[in-house]
Amino acid sequence: MIRPLLSVLLLAGLATPAVAFDYPTAARAEYVFTCMAANGQTAEMLRKCACSIDAIADRMPYDQYERIETVMTMQQLAGSRAGFFREAAWAKELVATFERVQADANLKCF
Repeated sequence: MIRPLLSVLLLAGLATPAVAFDYPTAARAEYVFTCMAANGQTAEMLRKCACSIDAIADRMPYDQYERIETVMTMQQLAGSRAGFFREAAWAKELVATFERVQADANLKCF
């Protein structure tokens, strides 16, 4: 009797904890360092910033995060090539997606 119940729980995803998308430790650390630089170098801010990247990782696969990070970096550069990343509709949508996910993470963590 336990086997069928276990099978049902496994299929329903209830028997195992939810796993966040796997982000490299360096990517998580970079996010936390940048977040702390903008918000304060305190232990409380360390916890909040770490919570924020964990919440982002719960909602967004790393390859998408990496694309968005690249677009946002390119948008900060000067020149016509970087302008492409500022003006392209697909780039704007990627950034808007990240901003929504990050806003939700901030509501959860800050």
